[in-house]
Amino acid sequence: MKVQQLSIFLENKPGHLENALKVLADRGINIMTLTIAEASDFGIVRMIVNKPDDAAAALRENQFTCSTTDVLALELDDTPGALLKALHAFSKHNLNIEYMYAFTEKRGDRAVMIFRFDDIQAAIKSLSSEGYNIVKNIGIIGA
Repeated sequence: MKVQQLSIFLENKPGHLENALKVLADRGINIMTLTIAEASDFGIVRMIVNKPDDAAAALRENQFTCSTTDVLALELDDTPGALLKALHAFSKHNLNIEYMYAFTEKRGDRAVMIFRFDDIQAAIKSLSSEGYNIVKNIGIIGA
């Protein structure tokens, strides 16, 4: 199952992230995890939120450039080498990772990683065949 990720394109200046997050807070949108990638004058804030469609609409109403993207939330053993094992499975199935980041909460005794693949449907099929648990409901992580 795919998870919607919200991406916000922000100028890399004081207060811009704060302003975007205030829009989300004012709408009661909860940020479950986020990562920021910067490229000199601009950055991309990628986040998983509880209401991605509402978040995107609220940000656009306030003149922020944003989009939603499908990503996979994949459960991994929280042990040394578990991510390496997953990367071997990705290579075996010729899956290209565009980017990845860790989810901030665990799911029981397992870690959750967020992956963006160039072919998400192929990734779902391949990883399911390898026995990986693709998180179907991001809202139950940590429960």
